[in-house]
Amino acid sequence: MEPIKVHEGLVYPLNRANVDTDQIIPKQFLKRIERQGFGQFLFYNWRFDDQGNKRVSFNLNEDKYEGASILVAGDNFGCGSSREHAPWALQDYGFKVIIAPSFADIFYSNCFKNGILPITLSGNNVESLIQRAEDENYQLVVDLENQVVKDSFGYEEGFSISSYQREMLLNGWDEIAVTLTHEAKIEQFEQNL
Repeated sequence: MEPIKVHEGLVYPLNRANVDTDQIIPKQFLKRIERQGFGQFLFYNWRFDDQGNKRVSFNLNEDKYEGASILVAGDNFGCGSSREHAPWALQDYGFKVIIAPSFADIFYSNCFKNGILPITLSGNNVESLIQRAEDENYQLVVDLENQVVKDSFGYEEGFSISSYQREMLLNGWDEIAVTLTHEAKIEQFEQNL
């Protein structure tokens, strides 16, 4: 995985609560077993009509959000089934950070396992960020090392995550990479069998 230390990016506002994993990546696209290629199906039923044409009514289709890498959404983001394909689709589309007032537990955990930083901020902070991103081309700086979200206009808000999850993202580790940090001890144990 790619390490995340400081990430600066364009904000995409998804002003919706209770966005479930079937809305993030609909079930008909879950036939792949590799992690790549899911981004094209992200929010598919919202982004495209029945003929596969882009819906002009869904703001992710607007040119001003092209290249967005920070998603800001409402409460309970990632609820529903525990499909790991949801963070795969978000990451493959280009999102590295998701900010919301709350996340579904399994989705939250799956984000860390797949190199996405989920940040919990208060509802008032999230509403403010959504409003700014709807009104203008809005950028945020997410500093994982210092655990702060800020912009160039003076906004700054701290966030917290566990030290284990922080270390995993800072180093770009998944569980296998963590296990391999103990490779010498594993080899020594195997030699003593």
